[in-house]
Amino acid sequence: MTDRSPAAGKPIRTAITDEDGIDFAIIELFFFAYRDFTSDPDQILADYGFGRAHHRVLHFVNRRPGLTVAELLDVLKITKQSLARVLKQLIDTDHIVQLQGPRDRRQRELYPTARGRALALALARPQSRRIHAALEDSGTTERALVERFLEAMVNPELRAQIDVGPAKMSGKSHGEQ
Repeated sequence: MTDRSPAAGKPIRTAITDEDGIDFAIIELFFFAYRDFTSDPDQILADYGFGRAHHRVLHFVNRRPGLTVAELLDVLKITKQSLARVLKQLIDTDHIVQLQGPRDRRQRELYPTARGRALALALARPQSRRIHAALEDSGTTERALVERFLEAMVNPELRAQIDVGPAKMSGKSHGEQ
């Protein structure tokens, strides 16, 4: 539907504010934080001709070796077509290997190679340094508070996908820690 009122197409010269209870300050901080959080890995990825999708795939395959393609699609919420292109590049460049599932031959399990592990660590190191510096600079001593806040930002029905550390990796659910 096209707006044909006299005001349509005219510039608005005032900034949007916290109207209707919208927290623009936090939204804007998320935009800036994400920009800077991804900037270091983006530079590294560019050397490989890779992008952020490659980073996400490398991250989850390294954190959950043996993850199936179907599980990865569910975690990333991307199309099979989008994943196929990225995964092919990562396999062709020897960052990831794809093996047939031991129980179901149709399943494809994904594992990092030594090269894929090294790249995942190279991408994570500057992000980890940034996180530690931000916690220190903000005076935040309660890391768990930051983790709870970020977890609460994830849709409730998808929170089971959150990997919160070694307890989760060993098979315990988030609530059993």
